[in-house]
Amino acid sequence: MLLHFYKMTGAGNDFIMVDNRDLGLSSVLDKETIEALCDRRFGIGADGLIAVEPSQGKGGAVRMRYYNADGGEAEMCGNGARCFGNFAAALLRHDKSAPLPFETMAGIVTASFEKNGHITVNLTDPHSLQLFALNADPTVGADVHFLNTGVPHAVAFLDKLDGLDIPRLGAYLRYHDAFSPKGTNANFARILSPGHIAIRTYERGVENETLACGTGMTASALLHAVLTDAPSPIQVDVAGGDTLEVGFRRMGDHFTHVTLTGPADLVFTGDIEL
Repeated sequence: MLLHFYKMTGAGNDFIMVDNRDLGLSSVLDKETIEALCDRRFGIGADGLIAVEPSQGKGGAVRMRYYNADGGEAEMCGNGARCFGNFAAALLRHDKSAPLPFETMAGIVTASFEKNGHITVNLTDPHSLQLFALNADPTVGADVHFLNTGVPHAVAFLDKLDGLDIPRLGAYLRYHDAFSPKGTNANFARILSPGHIAIRTYERGVENETLACGTGMTASALLHAVLTDAPSPIQVDVAGGDTLEVGFRRMGDHFTHVTLTGPADLVFTGDIEL
């Protein structure tokens, strides 16, 4: 069969988008097929695949299903959520003057549409904050902190990001016993100025560095706020070259009303034989 797809990018984090509102693709989009579609040499190429599915009656207009490049389903993806919001709004002919709520495994996420074309997503409240999950780790060369922003993230603040062996260091943290059994995503951040950081991210499921990770930049920004008292919003530079904005309300180590604002662009559409 021919699969009609859309290719989108959120600050360099790229996704295959498909319309599965009739659930007709559910039987063919298995782990092996998704992995093959995301392959950058023999498939379309992407960091993940996102399907629009019907609401399960949990408060969203539709449901977001997110799969990493290895075909495994994940709870959430911040950049993917922005792309999903833009894509779902087009499918539903949604009036962009109003927000669009949708369901994820991590809870309800709402997309709002900015006048400059950027998308703001309201993320679920982060949890499981752990400062100094690894204290002065000798391999990373810094303290490593942890926060779940819909998916788990380890974050280390370093003096420089250039020249880092992200695949090696990322895999080290991803499979570290401290984050077992599910493992974690790994972020390496640098403070550029108060309230402005840069990050590089190793994504679990992609098993490599990606140009951006929405939940990773959110975790890094919130940990920057905890460690330095930086106020909302925090600017985050990502490897893809974009600067995104993380907003929040903070009460001590607890965060609510977390938002992520940035681009979500259509790259191309096409058909591929399954």
